[in-house]
Amino acid sequence: MTRLIIRVGIAIIICVAIVLVYRSLSRYSLDEVQTSLAMIPGLRLVTAAIFVIASYACLSGFDFLALRYVGKPQAYPRAALASFTALSIGHNVGGAALSSGAVRYRFYTRWGLTPDEVAKVILFCGATVLLGLSMLAGITLLLMPPTGETILQLGPEARFWLGLAFLAYPVAYVICSIWGRPPLKFRSFRMEMPTTPMCLAQIAVGTVNFGCVAGALDQLLTTFTDVGYLQVASAYVTATIAAMLSHVPGGLGVLEATMLVLLPASASIGALVAFRVLYYFIPLMIGVPLLLISEAYFRRQPPMPLQEASRQA
Repeated sequence: MTRLIIRVGIAIIICVAIVLVYRSLSRYSLDEVQTSLAMIPGLRLVTAAIFVIASYACLSGFDFLALRYVGKPQAYPRAALASFTALSIGHNVGGAALSSGAVRYRFYTRWGLTPDEVAKVILFCGATVLLGLSMLAGITLLLMPPTGETILQLGPEARFWLGLAFLAYPVAYVICSIWGRPPLKFRSFRMEMPTTPMCLAQIAVGTVNFGCVAGALDQLLTTFTDVGYLQVASAYVTATIAAMLSHVPGGLGVLEATMLVLLPASASIGALVAFRVLYYFIPLMIGVPLLLISEAYFRRQPPMPLQEASRQA
């Protein structure tokens, strides 16, 4: 019964993803997309694409670390496959913990993880997202030059204290790992605090991930504005938080609207359309076929015993 529910859930996610591709692309005419892309120099598009690839590589690092945290390490290609497939869909479908979590469940239970261990992987990755966002926000606010106050409408003192507030979370996270924090418990579920080296790795890979995403945006916006990387990164963090709170699939419209509000005189909808194509649409168009192919492949394979899965990992 559980397998049937999971399969139905996966089928629904695939259908929703396909519909979202159609609805998302239909918001922009072909001429609009082509015009937006034509205005951006080829070199900027290439460097933005490199930043996007680097971001998804960092995201695969989330899963790679999480699998080691739960004691079921997998070869990097496996972690990367599960991560990219899950997140390329989850970023667009919305409700990442459920949508990408369901896809992760399909991969990881085949490779010997229990449902509780998959839940821990999802929570670990979620914590890494928050650590990365907090760290990048704190760094950009503290390092932002005086010209940045016209963008975020914050003076140097306000930016300083807000930056420290954002940095408080990753600092507290590491301190808890050093001093020892009681495990998270819910009925039979128990999640221990990661080791200090693991916590530092989470912070590093999370920060680099969001730094790469901001780098992609910065490369595309440079065509239309002279706003610096730190301002773009701060605006992106704010827009990402707004998109997460909105629960709109893929933050569609929310991300663009927030960026335009924060960068009213310089942001271009053309650059934001190009960013959405590079970071959301193209990965989704790769991720959905990957999921379908993996489903067909694994359906033909006999179930892997837990001992064999552990040995191969």
